[in-house]
Amino acid sequence: MNMQSRPHLAKNKNEAILLPVEGMTCASCVRRVEKAVASVPGVEASAVNFATETLSVTPGKGFSAGALLEAIDKAGYEAKAETLVLEVEDMTCASCVSRVEKALKSVAAVESASVNLATGEAVVKVLGGADALPALTAAVAKAGYAVRLVGSSTDGAAAEEGQGGVGQATPDAVPGSAHPGGSAGRADDSREARREKEISGLKRDFLIAFVLTLPLFVMEMGAHLYPPLHHVLMQIFPGNTLYLLQFALATAVLAGPGRRFYLKGIPALLRLAPDMNALVAIGTGAAYLYSVVTTFAPEALPVDARHVYYEAATVIVSLILLGRLLEARAKGRTGAAIRKLAGLQAKTARVEREGETQDVSLSEVRLGDTVVVRPGERIPVDGRVIDGASAVDEAMISGEPIPVEKGPGATVIGGTVNGSGSFRFEATGIGADMMLSRIIRMVQEAQGAKLPIQKLVDEVTAWFVPAVIGIAVVTFFLWLIFGPEPAYTHGLVAAVAVLIIACPCAMGLATPTSIMVGTGRAAELGVLFRKGEALQSLSAIDWVVMDKTGTITAGKPEVSEIVTSEGFDEAEVLRLTASLEARSEHPLADAIVRAAEARGIALSAVENIEAVAGFGVTGVVDGRKIAAGADRFMVKLGVMAGGETSDLTAAVTCLADEGASPLYVAIDGKLAAAIAVADPIKETSAQAIAALKARGLKLMMVTGDNRRTAEAVARRAGINAVVAEVLPEGKVSAIKALQAKGEKVAFVGDGINDAPALATADAGIAIGTGTDVAIESADVVLVGGDLMGALHAIELSDKVMANIRQNLFWAFGYNVALIPVAAGLLYPLFGVTFSPMLGAAAMGLSSVFVLTNALRLRTARVTAVLTSP
Repeated sequence: MNMQSRPHLAKNKNEAILLPVEGMTCASCVRRVEKAVASVPGVEASAVNFATETLSVTPGKGFSAGALLEAIDKAGYEAKAETLVLEVEDMTCASCVSRVEKALKSVAAVESASVNLATGEAVVKVLGGADALPALTAAVAKAGYAVRLVGSSTDGAAAEEGQGGVGQATPDAVPGSAHPGGSAGRADDSREARREKEISGLKRDFLIAFVLTLPLFVMEMGAHLYPPLHHVLMQIFPGNTLYLLQFALATAVLAGPGRRFYLKGIPALLRLAPDMNALVAIGTGAAYLYSVVTTFAPEALPVDARHVYYEAATVIVSLILLGRLLEARAKGRTGAAIRKLAGLQAKTARVEREGETQDVSLSEVRLGDTVVVRPGERIPVDGRVIDGASAVDEAMISGEPIPVEKGPGATVIGGTVNGSGSFRFEATGIGADMMLSRIIRMVQEAQGAKLPIQKLVDEVTAWFVPAVIGIAVVTFFLWLIFGPEPAYTHGLVAAVAVLIIACPCAMGLATPTSIMVGTGRAAELGVLFRKGEALQSLSAIDWVVMDKTGTITAGKPEVSEIVTSEGFDEAEVLRLTASLEARSEHPLADAIVRAAEARGIALSAVENIEAVAGFGVTGVVDGRKIAAGADRFMVKLGVMAGGETSDLTAAVTCLADEGASPLYVAIDGKLAAAIAVADPIKETSAQAIAALKARGLKLMMVTGDNRRTAEAVARRAGINAVVAEVLPEGKVSAIKALQAKGEKVAFVGDGINDAPALATADAGIAIGTGTDVAIESADVVLVGGDLMGALHAIELSDKVMANIRQNLFWAFGYNVALIPVAAGLLYPLFGVTFSPMLGAAAMGLSSVFVLTNALRLRTARVTAVLTSP
C-alpha cells in the first residue's frame, strides 16, 4: 500500500476515516459506493473521491466497521481492514482480557479484536491500519493498560518486492502472535529480551520479599508453633518493639516488591474495573492496615481483637510473586515450537553471481539467484534443483523422519538440512513467501484464535472479580454477625482469604496456553492449523470424507494400457490425445503426456480447445476433431450410447475393476480408444484409514472418477462408502447431505476442484502438496502428502481439547471448591478456618498447574507411520 492511499483514522469517533476502495473505474462506480455506504447504519456522512480512489466516512452512534466493509463488498468493490498486532502490558488475568477487548472494540474503526492472555497480545482488524494506533492506544489506556505495535498485515511487503529473509519487515513482530507477517531474527530476540526482563524483575522482587518475610514469619508463626520462642522474642523486643519491627519489615515488602499490586490494582478498583491485582491489593492492604491500627492505635479495637497480620500480608505477596515467576517461565516454554521453527532459518546463503560464488546475508538473496548447497548445510531459501543430487532431511518441516532424495527439478524447502551430497538450485521462494515463513504465520494465526468454548470463560470472567469482592464483603459481615469472638478478626481473616484464593488467572490461561502448545506440537509433526477454531470442530467430527486422486492415491498416475477400437492405431491415438491434453493440469492428462514423451512421440499443436468441467476436453489436432474424457462425456457427445457394451467397454470394465481410471478418446466422432491410467494407493493410506475407523469415525470417498474404478480403490483402501462420478458441486452435496442429518464432517482433499468441499465441511483438511486454492480454502494444512497427517490432526485436536477441558475443570473447580472453604464453610463442621497464606500458595499454584498441564502437549504422541521392511 503506497503512502498516498494509506488510510487515515481520526483521533475520535466523530472525525472522518479515510480508506482506499479498489475496483472503481467510472463515475457510476462512485455513485454505487456512495449508495452502499449510505445504507450502513451509523454513517453520519460519507464521500468518495474517484481521483484518489478513497472513501471518507464519518462514523456516528451504532457505526460498525464490519457492516461498512460488507456493504462495499456487496456493491462489488473492495475495501479491507488491516490487521495490527499489539503487545498489551500489565494483563494479569482473564478479566484484563475482556476489558482490553472491550476497549479496543469501542474504537469506531475496529472490525474485530481478539486478546490472548498467554501471549500478552491483541490482534486487531481496523480501518486505517497503523494510523488507528493513537485511537487504540488511548482507548486501552483509559481501561488502565498500555499497548505497543509489534506487527501488521503489511509486514511481508519488503519480501514481496524481492527482499530475502524470514520476518525482515517489522523488527518487533513477535513469535507467538497471530499477525500475518514474518517473525524471527531480531523480533525473536526482542521478545526473548522482554520475557527475560520480566522474569528477572519477578525473581529480584521475590528474593527481596522472601528475605524480608522470613524473619517476620519466624517471629509470628514460629512463636505460635513454639511458645518458648515467643518468650525469648518478648525479652529481646520488649513492649511494642516487636510490632514495630514487624511493621518496618512488612512496609518494606509491600512498598517494595509488592508495590506492583497496588500501582495496578488500586487504579483498576477506582475505575470500577477490578482485576487480579485489585484482589491482592485489597486483601493484603486490609491485613496490613488492620495490623497498623493494632500497632499504633490498639485502643481503637477490643482487647481480644488486637492481633497483627503483617506476616500474612508479606507471605501472600511473596507466594504470589513466586507463582507469577513460575508462570512467566512456563509461558515462555509455551511458544517454544515457534522459536524452534524460526531458529531453522539459515543466516547466510552461498550464491553464484558474475561467475563467482559468494556468501551473502539472507536479506540479499533475490528470486532467480543460483544458490549452492554443500554437504551438511542448511538450505537457506525455497527453490528448484538445477543440478546435483542429495538426500534432504525435511523432518523439521513435514514431520517425516526419512530423508527425501532430491535431483534436478525437485523442490527444496528453506530451513531443511542437506545430507551428504551437494547441488545447485534456483531461488523460487524468499522472505515472507518461503514455506517456513508461511508455516510460522499459520501457526501464529492459529495460536491467536479463540475457540467457541472460550465464550463461556469470557462470560464468567466478566463478572468474576466483582463477584469475589462481593463474596468477601458478605463473608466479613456473616462472621461479624454469627462468628465466635473475636468475630471482627475472624471476619477479616476469612474475607482476606476469599480475596487471595480467587484465581481468574487460571481461567484466562486455560484455553490459550493449550492452543499455543498444541498447535506448536502439530507444526512439528507437519500439521498446520490455519484456523485455531478447527481444533474444536475437528475433535467433534463424525465423518471423514476424502477425495481419491492425490489424497488416497499417490496422485502420480501412469498409463497402464491402451485399448483401441478396430481400425485405430495405438501410437496415433496416444499422439493425438497427448497433444490435446498437453495444456491440461489434470493428473490423468499429465500421465498421458508423459507416456507419449517416453515413447518419443512428437506432439502437435491444438486448436479450438474447450474444456467441460467434470466431463472432458475437446479440440482440433492436425485437422481432426478429438474428444477425451469420461464415458458420460462420450454419451453426451453421442459417441457412445448409455449402457453400450463392446469389446472395448468390456476390456475397460476389467481394468476399472483393478483400480485403473479409463479415459475414453473419440476421433472425428467415433469411439477410438480407452486409455487406462493407474494411480497407485499411497503406502500409508490403508494404515491411516484403518486407524481412523478404529477411532469410531465413519469414512467416505467422493470422486469424479467412474464408479468401478472408485469402488476398486475404496475396496483396497478399506473404505465402504463411495460417491463416484460427481462434479465438484457433487462433493459439496455429499457433505451437505451428511450435515443435514446432524453429522459433523471433515473433508480431506488436494485439488482446485476440492476447494468448495473444503470450505463447506465443518473442518477442511488440505494436503500440502496440493494446489494453493485448496490450501486457502482449508482449515488445516498437511505439510506432508498423505492421510497420516489427517489422522495426526484429528488425534492432536482430541488431545488439545481434552487438555483444555482439564484446564477449565481445574480453573473453575478450584474456585468453586476453595472460595467457600476460604469463606469459612468448614468452620461449622470441623472448627477449621483457612489461612490467607495457604490461599496465596493455592492461587499461585493454580495458574502454574494450568500452564504445566498445557506443556504436556509438547510431547503429545500420535500414531507412528509403519514403514515396509
